[in-house]
Amino acid sequence: MCYMYHTDIVFASSLCDCRDMASSQSAQRSPHLQTDDDDDSTPRFQPTVCDSQSHAGGWRLFLLAVILPGVHLQSNGSSVQPASDSKAQIYRPVLQPSEAIPPIGNYILNSPNGKPCIKATMGAEYIINEKKRTWYFNLDPSRVEVSGYCSKDSAVLSLAMPNNGASLQLTFQKEKNVFYITKLTADVSPVPVCQRCSNKTYSGLLEHEKLFKTTNGQSFNCKSENLLLVSSEMKIKLVPLKMQAFTLPSNGQYGKEMECWADFNKRVIPIVIGATVVGLFLIIVLTFLFVKDRRRQGYDRL
Repeated sequence: MCYMYHTDIVFASSLCDCRDMASSQSAQRSPHLQTDDDDDSTPRFQPTVCDSQSHAGGWRLFLLAVILPGVHLQSNGSSVQPASDSKAQIYRPVLQPSEAIPPIGNYILNSPNGKPCIKATMGAEYIINEKKRTWYFNLDPSRVEVSGYCSKDSAVLSLAMPNNGASLQLTFQKEKNVFYITKLTADVSPVPVCQRCSNKTYSGLLEHEKLFKTTNGQSFNCKSENLLLVSSEMKIKLVPLKMQAFTLPSNGQYGKEMECWADFNKRVIPIVIGATVVGLFLIIVLTFLFVKDRRRQGYDRL
């Protein structure tokens, strides 16, 4: 049996050469089988020097494999491969010192019967306060794994990054003819912001609330920023936000939109301000004309 091995140290490979030498010798002369006419005709095998060296070398290789870690001994002409120490890469979010617009993701969770139960279109941004500075991290929709569950009166939409590097969980509650978010949980385990900083997981919870209350069968739509304080160190910004739970159209699209107060104010307040300015202008003009007319009447009497 011939053994071969590959390590950083170069050894003699005479063990395998012996095998070839023995075969060449047997081709030139008769095999190592001899008969003795005086005793009996039973063939006897006579080992060669190469065979003894091969057995001794085999024991040496066996001891070498035991002493040197990471070396695997294989026979039948197979080479020995060092054990690979490759480590799987673990995803960890990287906090950024400057804010960027979060990418918008479209997340759908189906009920057990295969129909859409929750649909949300939004961008999510984590705002972290650490070392007297503000850091930012955006949820990447292309790497998010969607999970959760749906029941008659409650549902959960869970968004998680690889290796639980970051997660966002929304708990929906249905009450009579409305639905809303009653609980929001957020976690992020980023790369430390400095070399001497230790690994840290930032967690936040917002519960016992009635966020984004919407009529059943309709969708909540808000283009303005929704900034939620979930802990003393972390805020969650959802922008834009469009969602619907429990009752969705059969085609999977959103129902009739229900505008949030922030968008309503942005749309109505300019109209109110404009109408107020126009009204004040008309009042000033009418007052001026009235005063001017009174003065003209006074001059006529003289």
